[in-house]
Amino acid sequence: MSAAFRNPSSPFHIPPGETGPASPDDPPPSCETNRFDLQQDTDPHGALPAERAEKAREALISMGCDADTLWEQSIGRMQWAMKLGDILGGRERVDAMLAGKGVSLILKSININFRKPVTFPDTLLVGHKAIVSSSRTQFLLNAVLYSYAQQKVVADAEGVIVWYDYDRLKKCDPGDVVWRALRDGMGAEYREGIGRPSRRLV
Repeated sequence: MSAAFRNPSSPFHIPPGETGPASPDDPPPSCETNRFDLQQDTDPHGALPAERAEKAREALISMGCDADTLWEQSIGRMQWAMKLGDILGGRERVDAMLAGKGVSLILKSININFRKPVTFPDTLLVGHKAIVSSSRTQFLLNAVLYSYAQQKVVADAEGVIVWYDYDRLKKCDPGDVVWRALRDGMGAEYREGIGRPSRRLV
């Protein structure tokens, strides 16, 4: 393993004078800083991030989870939704979509296909691609997970995403402007006959 850290062609290589990530989940330095960072000072109930984290820890420990192996995972799928919100109306629309206000997205179902085992240490690069059809209320959002260590796709997923009016609590047609943004701004592919995932999650 030490040889891998010295080999410049290795995904584990750390150049002289530089330090490795604090966690195997940290993104590589080459990754662009997310410009859609969320404001996490307080939640709608006034709790600070540290307070929310402590309450979450207490809840899981009370369920019998091992306290020494708890770990946090950010919600990566939202990066795609945040970019779409930015195209539709800037930061204000992003915040509304994430908070479930007005017309936003909701996950109806998802199918995941694990292609190859992933072992520590590794980092996965996740990409999303939308596929639309003649449906005016839903579309598919495909995800691909690419392993830096293996240099291969190790998993893929297919989710059915529904446009949902959170004020009226029902699915809806978001309108031509939104569908145009999906196609032109997000590079959505048109494919007829889509709807439910073709395979069920086992």
